[in-house]
Amino acid sequence: MDVIELLPRLHLLRFPVGQAYLWQDGEELTLVDAGPIGSGALIADAVRGLGRTPEDVRRLVLTHFHEDHVGGAGEFAAASGAEVLAHRLDAPFVRGGLPGPPPRFEAWELPVHAEVSRLLPEGTPLPPPSVTEVADGEVLGFGGGATVVHVPGHTDGSIALFLPAEGVLFTGDTVASSPADGTVMPGVFNPDGDQLRDSVRRLAGLGADVACFGHGAPVLRGASAELREAAAK
Repeated sequence: MDVIELLPRLHLLRFPVGQAYLWQDGEELTLVDAGPIGSGALIADAVRGLGRTPEDVRRLVLTHFHEDHVGGAGEFAAASGAEVLAHRLDAPFVRGGLPGPPPRFEAWELPVHAEVSRLLPEGTPLPPPSVTEVADGEVLGFGGGATVVHVPGHTDGSIALFLPAEGVLFTGDTVASSPADGTVMPGVFNPDGDQLRDSVRRLAGLGADVACFGHGAPVLRGASAELREAAAK
């Protein structure tokens, strides 16, 4: 796993598939997403490498239930005591025991998905001890107030997190950037493509300067313009 400083208060944690983000408010940390199975210990080590302890991570916000984002959530919550939060529509799948609805693949997505699946660890994720449900418009206590934005399409309960005071947006998999050239684009592997495009348009209207994606390089300046271009595709 790579640990990359994006801003003085923001680090990217990059896994072989997907990525998570660590936000700092003074002595308190917030983790957005938790990587695939086995990532809990890696995240704890990354936190220690930044001179902090896992217990400094007060909350872990999950953008959606897919395994490359929640696989390490139970592991890290057990190590840190962090509160785990997810939208009410995805929370049952985060808790474990229920399979989430699958995507409806475009033909071109099938080989891409097969390659991604090959890179993911096998096994069953450890479920978090509890999951706090969040809703659209709720404001969470980090980053000067992080607004929960419900962005269905990739999953029914997908959320983004917008920090208006900082101009920072965490999109989950609703938006991505291309590994080839960094082009910002709507996310893939969706059960409802039309709904996803509506969600991209909603995010484009927020006026974010920084956009942090579940996959691909973040945009660190002028993100709203790139999101608008992605929404028009």
